[in-house]
Amino acid sequence: MADNPNCHVDMEDQPKSSENNGNSAGKQRVIELFHISGAQNSLGSKDSISICPLKHLPKRPAVDIEFSDVNYSVYDGRIKGNKTILRNLKGKFKSGELVGIMGPSGAGKSTLMDVLAGYKTSGLTGTVMINKKIRNLRPFRKISCYIMQAGQLLPQLSVFEAMTVAANLKLGKSISTKQKKLVIDEILETLGLTDCMHTRCCHLSGGQKKRVSIALELVNNPPVMFLDEPTSGLDSSSCFQCLTLLKSLSHGGRTIICTIHQPSARLFEMFDQIYTLSSGQCIYQGPVHCLVPFLGSLGLQCPSFHNPADFMMEVASGEHGCVQTTLAAAVTNSPILKAGVINNDGPINNSVNIPNGICNSVKRTSVISPMSPTTLFLQSNDSLSPAVPDVTPSTLFQFTILLKRTLLSTSRDQTLTQLRIVSHVLVGLLIGMLYYKIGDEASNVSNNAGCLFFTVLFLMFSSMMPTILTFPMEMAVFIREHLNHWYSLKSFYLAKTSADIPFQVVFTVVYVCIVYWMTNQPRDMNRFSMFLIITILTALVAQSVGLLVGAAMSVENGTYFGPVTAIPCVLFSGFFVTLNAIPSYLQWLSYLSYIRFGYEGCMLAVYGFNRARLKCSEPYCHFRNPEKYLEELDMADTLFWVDVVVLIIFFVVLRIVTYVVLRWKIHSWT
Repeated sequence: MADNPNCHVDMEDQPKSSENNGNSAGKQRVIELFHISGAQNSLGSKDSISICPLKHLPKRPAVDIEFSDVNYSVYDGRIKGNKTILRNLKGKFKSGELVGIMGPSGAGKSTLMDVLAGYKTSGLTGTVMINKKIRNLRPFRKISCYIMQAGQLLPQLSVFEAMTVAANLKLGKSISTKQKKLVIDEILETLGLTDCMHTRCCHLSGGQKKRVSIALELVNNPPVMFLDEPTSGLDSSSCFQCLTLLKSLSHGGRTIICTIHQPSARLFEMFDQIYTLSSGQCIYQGPVHCLVPFLGSLGLQCPSFHNPADFMMEVASGEHGCVQTTLAAAVTNSPILKAGVINNDGPINNSVNIPNGICNSVKRTSVISPMSPTTLFLQSNDSLSPAVPDVTPSTLFQFTILLKRTLLSTSRDQTLTQLRIVSHVLVGLLIGMLYYKIGDEASNVSNNAGCLFFTVLFLMFSSMMPTILTFPMEMAVFIREHLNHWYSLKSFYLAKTSADIPFQVVFTVVYVCIVYWMTNQPRDMNRFSMFLIITILTALVAQSVGLLVGAAMSVENGTYFGPVTAIPCVLFSGFFVTLNAIPSYLQWLSYLSYIRFGYEGCMLAVYGFNRARLKCSEPYCHFRNPEKYLEELDMADTLFWVDVVVLIIFFVVLRIVTYVVLRWKIHSWT
């Protein structure tokens, strides 16, 4: 591949002294990072890194992260007390480096990354420094991003649509639509996503989803990127492409830190720095090529042709004896690591000669992306925040963007839209045929009451259950985006609430129109309007219950708990047991049943307000006067507007409680 003169950084040949001959640990794999996704690698005598800077991204300062005396503990029960997860950790991760945090399961890899990213603060002691200054968590969170292992994406949006939303939310209104498109196109081309830019995220491969997750966070060019197990679930080729991309981004001037469980030798050589944990202690930190000499100096000889990463994991797991304490002490005093630590503070043409030729290190130059023509980001003396006004868009702008996204995503969702509209039509026709023209017949008043009660039940379950099933998935996307400072909780929740209402109203109207006219309910537009209002409110309240359950619980727990909560509402609705027949010590529960008020409102709309006498096809009809049947159900003295007001109160209270639960979950997650 011909070198691109606009994006090329070379490192001088490492000194070829006789001390280095025969030492495989001193050799490094040479990686050429291509501009487009066809990443390849080759072996050679020097490191040649071709970097194509993302020219249209805003300029950001280089960020070095340093931490010392970091301890983290969690409460582990009344008997055991606190459990220490991280023990006296210290280290430094520099810009321009790809850093891998390794260790066996339970070693504290993800916890350390959460601490460095600022997602865990309770139970934490120690110091985290950003560019040699105490970390100010709020501005740091704005210039960093956390890409989680799951990589949750909204499945119904295409890659380009998702990128457009990210650009609008991250870059705000100060940058024109044309410039945002330049940013999007450049990122997609660099990450090899141009061919699938109009593909919905649900149809992407695992490797493509990983790259899309990275692309979404690159929009505002964060100088610090945290990735949790970026190669998890990928094949060897996709793993190599993913790490090649990360290495390219790191040598573009970013600090990239990722956890890695057990990489192959090929992937292991791609990291600039390795930080290895065992039982919460650091047992190695330094360049990849110094790992084997470091272990060898302590009598832990890595067998020939053995993957150093596998050998390190064996050591960390205790398969070569209880040497973790020895290693932890040796990390800070090893002459190998002191001589081999990469330093970015000097000129590029430099090398370090280590005694006995154990390993070499070269200095790299961070290449920060050129500044945007409209937005200039400089390093502030006081913090890491840009020395310009915050580009975070207003709540109203965030709400508008999220509302459009939610409406588009919901309209394409088969469960939330297509299946629901089909089910409302089919069930409406079935009920209409089953109870055909019984609404004006006095001898079928009880059957008609059953029809109305089933209408309320169907609207309740059809509104509640789909929300319980789908909202936890949206919650995963929300947590990722909110913690990466895309938007506020208030903007998301208002958009979600507003977008759901029109769909629920349409579904209810379709069902009610079919059932109401097929069952021959009163041909009175006032009564029909009252019936429609009360059923819409009942459906919205049920949807609010689904939102609350979906926000508070997982899908598995929610699908059980949701229907269970509906049982008391049904029992105290007044259909199976009249309200006066309920024992006095349980009557208060009927006021917590929104089904009661929905059913009561439907009965009043159909039989209340001095409705004329019904037709009777039999010699005698006891309930020919509709008021008698309302008296039978203890509903004669109730007021329709009270049912409406109570349902509105239910709706508002449940939405507020859901917001509080979401706020609490975010707080507990961090």
